[in-house]
Amino acid sequence: MDKSAIDIAEALARLSELTIFELRGEWRRLHRLPPQMRLSRDLLIRGITYKLQERAYGGLSRATARKLEQAAADPLSHGAAKPAPPISLKPGTRLVREWRGVTHMVLIHANGIEWRGQRYPSLSVVAREITGARWSGPRFFGLRRRQLDSYSSARAGHGAG
Repeated sequence: MDKSAIDIAEALARLSELTIFELRGEWRRLHRLPPQMRLSRDLLIRGITYKLQERAYGGLSRATARKLEQAAADPLSHGAAKPAPPISLKPGTRLVREWRGVTHMVLIHANGIEWRGQRYPSLSVVAREITGARWSGPRFFGLRRRQLDSYSSARAGHGAG
């Protein structure tokens, strides 16, 4: 082990012995700004540990720092999760789902969902009535992409066993 690694290991071992007041002082010294008052002891130690290692071994490359700044500025770009497109069902569409041995059929109308002769404002309300739990209606009726993907991969022979 080289000298800087030994120095870092000693400094990290010493952190666990410090009071929270001393940890805040160490944070101020290393980060050159006071820590947020609500930071837990664990987070103070992690932030101090990072700074010690960064000083000994170097920080992020400029390219990585630039990518992080771009991602923070535009969270919907570069592979970030995008919201699912809204589901658009035409009036007259029928959806069928079996739940605990009972087959349930809903009919889509322009102004709501019909199930068992009653109108409901959304598929989620119907799913909640059927299950007694807070379900996403589109997911319950198999309209979400994750369920469709697993179905199509099973049909293609990738998930069949």
